Amino acid sequence: QVQLVESGGELVQAGGSLRISCAASGRSFSGYIMGWFRQVPGKEREFVGAITWSGTIKTYYEDSAKGRFTISRDNAKNTVYLQMNSLKPEETAVYYCAAAPGGVVRTAAYEYTYWGQGTQVTVSS
Repeated sequence: QVQLVESGGELVQAGGSLRISCAASGRSFSGYIMGWFRQVPGKEREFVGAITWSGTIKTYYEDSAKGRFTISRDNAKNTVYLQMNSLKPEETAVYYCAAAPGGVVRTAAYEYTYWGQGTQVTVSS
């Protein structure tokens, strides 16, 4: 059974930092893209960034995340991380990790096959 389990979401002050994790299990993700999305009630799930699971590390970021967010992976732990710095109140959301087959960057939620349950990140002003 494929599982993506996010953790680490919490309340943080504006300008602060937070690292959330996504532990993957249940299959080989070799050749997959691992993405991070976020969603607030009433809005569509928004692409934050992605990383290749295997081979050369390649990362991709949504424009507002560039320079502040960093995605990394630890294949030995089957875990992907999202380091978020200089957080803003408007970035309060449920953050999801997801996995999509194929090594090309994918930014649309429908392109991802597997999803975690999400972790709540709240940024207070």
